[in-house]
Amino acid sequence: MTAAPPGGGPRSLGASLLDDVLAETLDPAYAQAAEARAARAAGAPAGDGEAAPRRWRGRTLVALTMVVAGVLAAVTYAQAAERLQGRQEIRAALVEDIRTESDASDALAAELEELRAEVGRARDELLASSSTGQRALDELRRAEVGAAAVPVRGPGLLVTLANAGSGADDDPVGGGAEADVRGRVRDGDLQQVVNALWAAGAEAISINGQRLGPTSAIRFAGEAVLVDFRPVTNPYEVRAIGDPDTLSSGFLASPEVGALALIEESFGLRFDFARKDDLSLPAAGTPELRAARPVTGDRTAPSTAPSTTPPTAPPTAPPTDPATGD
Repeated sequence: MTAAPPGGGPRSLGASLLDDVLAETLDPAYAQAAEARAARAAGAPAGDGEAAPRRWRGRTLVALTMVVAGVLAAVTYAQAAERLQGRQEIRAALVEDIRTESDASDALAAELEELRAEVGRARDELLASSSTGQRALDELRRAEVGAAAVPVRGPGLLVTLANAGSGADDDPVGGGAEADVRGRVRDGDLQQVVNALWAAGAEAISINGQRLGPTSAIRFAGEAVLVDFRPVTNPYEVRAIGDPDTLSSGFLASPEVGALALIEESFGLRFDFARKDDLSLPAAGTPELRAARPVTGDRTAPSTAPSTTPPTAPPTAPPTDPATGD
């Protein structure tokens, strides 16, 4: 089918399409886009009237989300700072309480020592007034020396144990990397040193000024080492009185010292010792009196009372560990 030309003659289909192309030189999509740009420039909504409100709603939601996130971050930071300040205040108050109680305890301990000295002087004066009392006084002094109840002084060895040093990347306040527990001095290490010194011939031993007696105990409680239930801190100085040559040779030959030397080499534990010409050790604490009985008559006289039970051998008690008291 062909369209009739203006002059009345027939026109071909190709000529009709060519006329359409020449008549419409701009694509409809480009025309629509141009109209939208012109509408936006004029401030009027283009195309669909719901596009602009949707964009404004999206922008508003983003802004509200950012505002809420900022408020939450500010509140979280304020709460964290408040908790940190509260912890610091509580810690400072606890430290002050500990110092106050420690000062009071030290004052009471000093007063107790003075009273004990006065009682000891009065006892010595009374016992020295008679021959029987003098014999009892001599026996008491020997017992006090054996129980570490009197201060001593003389040559010996000074053994030092200390924890391994912290690494360069460790945080001294917040505690960066967790320290290896094998690089810390524990109660077993001090027990080994003390037992080796006793075996080497030590006559008296103290740890950081705490004198060891027959019933002394070295224990580990939490992060603290206790000697007779009193805490001692790093570094640990073990003083032993005795012949320096005998002590050093026997101490170095003990297997406990070899084990500590291996720990020192492997984990950085500080372990050294030195001979000293003059060491002073305080007296140990007076043990609590749990039971006593009066002594009547001559204690050296044999008993003549008949026995109603057959004689038996005395029980054999296991040896007491000087370091642990077990």
